[in-house]
Amino acid sequence: MNIVILDGHVLNPGDLSWDGFSSVGNLTVYENTAPEDVVERSKGADALIINKIRMGEAEFRELPKLKYIGITATGYNIIDIDAAHQYGITVTNVPEYSTDGVAETVFAYILAFSRRVKEHSDLVKQGEWEKSGSFSFWYYPLSELWGKRIGIIGMGHIGMRVAEIASAFGMDVVYTSRTDKKEAEMKGYKRYDLEKLLSTSDYVTIHTPLTPETKNMLCLKELSLMKANAILINTARGGIVNEADLYTVLKEKRIQGAAIDVISEEPPRHYHPLFELDNLIVTPHIAWTAKETRTRLMNAALENLVSYTIGIRKNVI
Repeated sequence: MNIVILDGHVLNPGDLSWDGFSSVGNLTVYENTAPEDVVERSKGADALIINKIRMGEAEFRELPKLKYIGITATGYNIIDIDAAHQYGITVTNVPEYSTDGVAETVFAYILAFSRRVKEHSDLVKQGEWEKSGSFSFWYYPLSELWGKRIGIIGMGHIGMRVAEIASAFGMDVVYTSRTDKKEAEMKGYKRYDLEKLLSTSDYVTIHTPLTPETKNMLCLKELSLMKANAILINTARGGIVNEADLYTVLKEKRIQGAAIDVISEEPPRHYHPLFELDNLIVTPHIAWTAKETRTRLMNAALENLVSYTIGIRKNVI
């Protein structure tokens, strides 16, 4: 089996090993691949391992040998799944690998807004504590999490992990989901419709996939329902929140702030207007990048491939 990894750098910048994949077949690893090089580099492949390479009918038509695509991610909107099935190509993904990493990132954002540790550290280094003449000096208002309400949009594995951590902080957990979640209800988490969740939560965090139904789920109408002191967090996908409308509510201070790990175009080609706002935290899609998380992802992707070679369907889309 000829295995080609087209964009390996994002998963393994050098601190992990590809040896497991080498044991399955002849392995070729490219750190990154431009769209115009995808077909040429894939021509000899029986199996492709990709993260963000887009492929559809046009590519499949040129790759008659290709029988397997392993996506090193949970989302699979990069692949035309119907076309893949038409050409007899098995596609797999890796669900659930980033649950802890994403949930921890959510609380890194929440604590960044509630405790203002970095801002106060900067002020100390700038001499402001010394100037204050007081043993205790604070510039930004601080708040506790105990008793605050967190609204979770999407109560899958990540949403549930966020809820568990929130509960440990003594927060009130509510959620919205397409279906009832028995485990959530058993833990005392209340299911609200989206409007009630947005209008009553102190923190709103998004954990739903990007689909035609969820694209622009939060526009100006929905964002305007949020409390003036509320924080919006998005570690899911950029297209779920209308970025122009988010800019408006943040610029006009209709909500206290937002923290996002995702935007609609990654990486941004040009300076984004959101980046000028002082009430926005933005990180470059890092919630999944801890070494432990990436190791889990790589091992699961390898397990998917090995399962395929012995005729077992594992995480097949």
